[in-house]
Order: sequence, then structure tokens, then C-alpha cells
Amino acid sequence: MKFRKNLAVSLALGLLAVSLPTPGFAALPQGAAAPNFTLDAAKGGKTFNFTLNQSLRKGPVVLYFFPAAFTPGCTVEAHLFAEATDTFRKMGATVVGVTAGNVERVAEFSKVECRDKFAVAADPGAKIAAEYKTTMTFKDRLLSERTSFVIAPDGKILLSYTDGNPQAHIEKTMAAVREWKAKHG
Repeated sequence: MKFRKNLAVSLALGLLAVSLPTPGFAALPQGAAAPNFTLDAAKGGKTFNFTLNQSLRKGPVVLYFFPAAFTPGCTVEAHLFAEATDTFRKMGATVVGVTAGNVERVAEFSKVECRDKFAVAADPGAKIAAEYKTTMTFKDRLLSERTSFVIAPDGKILLSYTDGNPQAHIEKTMAAVREWKAKHG
């Protein structure tokens, strides 16, 4: 009987592991050059082109990749970044979220879940996520893995952080921006 129970638990854990998203690569590390990109984006429901290099002229950029708009973890993360955006802005940083999932809904997501506070960009086919080495496969689709970067105005990555739990991303990115601000006034 004990053998069957152990077998059942092992099979259940194995099935769970197979159903979880699988990461593609290790994200670009701290100190690496951040690839420039231009993507269709929205802020407050209004669409525009977001270009990384243009935003870096204003100060550091908090670039966070998330799997898909309107999913539970991504919604929590959007709310947390929305709450923190004014603090980031006071330190001269721009926040932008990028997703390869539900790309047709980024304008709506920027308005509803990002609360008109920051831009969300669509990354069809996870092309930019692949350049940042932060992709995962989920149900045979290539998506953005939950990874946050802080990029200095010179284009160097100050922070590279990957974690499925959305809550620590705000703390980590905020600390990296504060550290940059302390050194650069």
C-alpha cells in the first residue's frame, strides 16, 4: 500500500513538473549591454512606439518582462509596479512592461491593470524577450519569462532578476534604482 501511495505521489509530482512553464535560457546578466528595441506600446490605453534608447536618455529604465496580460500573477505584478511608478519617476527612472502573451490586449492592460501609470509593450513571438534571454515555453507557445532588468542610461544592465513570484520584482528593481541614484545624484 505504501508503495502505491509513493508511486501516486511521484507520478503527480512528475505531471506537475511537466505542466509548468519551462525557462529557455538564463537571462542577460548584470553588466551586459542591453539590446535596444522599438515595440508597439500603450500607456493609459493610448498607443505609441516605445524605444529603449530614447527612454535611457531620460534616466534608468526598469524593464520587466511578464508572461501574459490579464493572468493572475501578471495582474498582481502590474498593480505593484503601478503603485511604485511615482517613486521610480522621482528617481528619474522609467518603467515599462513587455509581454509576448495576449499582445492584442496591451492597450487595455495598460489602462486597467497598470492603472495608466506606465507603458506596456507587445512583443509578438517573444523576439525581444529572446534577445534578453528571458523566454519560456508554455503550452507550445514561446512567452516572456517573469524577469526584471534595471538598465543604466549608458545601456548597461544594473540588475537582472528572474523569479516566478511577482512580488520581489518591485523590491529588487527599486533597490537597484536607489543604488544608481545614490551614485549619480
